[in-house]
Amino acid sequence: ASQHRGSVIHLTSWNNIFMHGKPITMQDVAKAAGVSTSTVSRVLDERLPPSNSPAAQRVKKTAEELGYKRDILASSLRRGGTGTIGVLVPRLSDTVMALIYEAISKVAQERHYFAIVATSGDDPESERQAVELLLNRRVDGLILATSRLDDQLPSQLRDRGVPHSLVLRTDGKSPSALGDDIQGGYLATRHLIDLGHRDIGLVAGPSFTSSARDRQKGFRKAMSESGIAVREPWIIESGYGIEAGEEAGLALLSQNEKPTAIFAVNDNLAIGVMAAAHRLGIEVGKTLSLVGYNDIPLASRLPVPLTSVYIPFDYIAQQAVDLLLSDKHSGSPINRVAMPSLIPRSSSVLHI
Repeated sequence: ASQHRGSVIHLTSWNNIFMHGKPITMQDVAKAAGVSTSTVSRVLDERLPPSNSPAAQRVKKTAEELGYKRDILASSLRRGGTGTIGVLVPRLSDTVMALIYEAISKVAQERHYFAIVATSGDDPESERQAVELLLNRRVDGLILATSRLDDQLPSQLRDRGVPHSLVLRTDGKSPSALGDDIQGGYLATRHLIDLGHRDIGLVAGPSFTSSARDRQKGFRKAMSESGIAVREPWIIESGYGIEAGEEAGLALLSQNEKPTAIFAVNDNLAIGVMAAAHRLGIEVGKTLSLVGYNDIPLASRLPVPLTSVYIPFDYIAQQAVDLLLSDKHSGSPINRVAMPSLIPRSSSVLHI
């Protein structure tokens, strides 16, 4: 039998018993440490505040020496869950969505959850089907990067009592983790104005997303504060992909009177604008200044490094998971907002 004198534990006999291929159970740890199974469960549950009492220290040392591994799935099933989180994104070919999913997956793993992803193509019907598929797989909750301003899905999830949070976009009602997109749009536009630009175009993204809407609000705020009239024909609504950016760039830069600077509300759109400028013989960083948004890893590695607005994806992912797993908001709308920052590079230059 085991003996413990103060914090000294003798496990030789227990090791002899447990070295025969059988997995070590919580009951084995409890017996070896001289405590109840419920005590072992509390001490080893990393979701609870850590304890440094003599008994807790004894349990931790016993579990380590016996090689006990906590069964996350079994623990989840005991509390009525599966230890999985469903994450819904428009598409994984979008670098921003791939990055936020990876960040969510990492945070979920740290909290002993497994994140599984589904895509919707930014189509409301596909989104609803994907959500039902995830719920049928008994996920413990959902994180949606697909919220549309005209979408009823978050409202339906609230009515059904489905735990969920929104990420990067918001409907203004469900718990949401995102960047301050109004401030980010303001920073991007203010940067171009400070460089001397007055003829500024906007590749605005899709109007059904809060992110595009708010970045345009920031653009208009900076222009208004500076007394610069917004030229409505120079605001081009678009999708979020590179092809959409190229199409919008061609529309802006093929005009007889064209902008000297463009703010594209994500980096993919900005890369598309670069492609359009190249096709038209316009040099980005010389005759055209360009600012993107999100500061994806590619932005600094382009032939003309792209000025971009940085958003802390790791922090936003952490907040999205915390909002999902927390019951403190009790259905009340909560936004966790991260502050953006501008990263100037060679694509934006002084206009003389």
